[in-house]
Amino acid sequence: MEYKDYYQTLGVERNASADDIKKAYRKLVRKYHPDVSKLADADHKTKELNEAYDVLGDPEKRAAYDQLGRGHHAGEQFRPPPDWSQQFDFGGGGADDLFADLFAHVGRGHRARRGGGFQMRGEDIHASIGIDLRDAYHGGSRKVSLRIPRHDAHGRATMQEKTLHVTIPKGVTPGQQLRLAGQGQHGIGGGAAGDLYLEIQFNPDPRYRVEGVQVYQNLPVAPWEAALGASISVPTPSGAVEVSIPPGSQGGRKLRLKGRGIPAKQPGDLYLVLEIVLPPADNARARELYQAMARDLAFNPRTP
Repeated sequence: MEYKDYYQTLGVERNASADDIKKAYRKLVRKYHPDVSKLADADHKTKELNEAYDVLGDPEKRAAYDQLGRGHHAGEQFRPPPDWSQQFDFGGGGADDLFADLFAHVGRGHRARRGGGFQMRGEDIHASIGIDLRDAYHGGSRKVSLRIPRHDAHGRATMQEKTLHVTIPKGVTPGQQLRLAGQGQHGIGGGAAGDLYLEIQFNPDPRYRVEGVQVYQNLPVAPWEAALGASISVPTPSGAVEVSIPPGSQGGRKLRLKGRGIPAKQPGDLYLVLEIVLPPADNARARELYQAMARDLAFNPRTP
């Protein structure tokens, strides 16, 4: 069935106040009332106006309408949640009659939920949270501020500021989602609140590159450390580690430290990527040494 945009029918914005909706309805219904209008479709137009105002003029129905129709546009195919047909008795009407009847029982005595009024679970909210790589190694906490839509007593949508303190568990990976139960949008008619899902993103850090649970870290080394080999202390996300540089190492070589990646259920590895850094030739002695190397080593890096 097609989605009906009641706001468009009444010619008001979605954040219109209850008074604005009432004024728009009264103005249009006077214009199209069959006793006044000579238009051929005046009866049909008046019926549409009444249907729209019956929903938007009632705070509880309006809240349900906004919740169900979020993201839809007039004329689009609309499919309500499957449990709605179980929540309400639509008098045996088929699927094509469902939209017209969808809110007819909201706020009335013959509600279908046993022993109570209309209820709807709030929508889930999806957002992202940036953390440092060290948080994935050691855990941490972050303060998150969100703006969550909520309907006031007049059925008007307002934005509510919400601040949460989120615990970052050790071993999280990029793209992983943290679920905070009940921290999504508020439910309607006492319905349960939705959940908040926070997708983990790592803050950029030029020292590291993360792929799943594997971590790549650039390791600057001096030319003699790469050529002759050396044992050096390397600061890593999990703490300082003594690393042996094999003699004859070239730039780009990867040294694998098993289990030193992100400490997930199956820990990843840490790869140290060697980056040979040349000392500057910014004084006479340094230039003399470089000249001696050029003369004595007869090295041509472009020779196959």
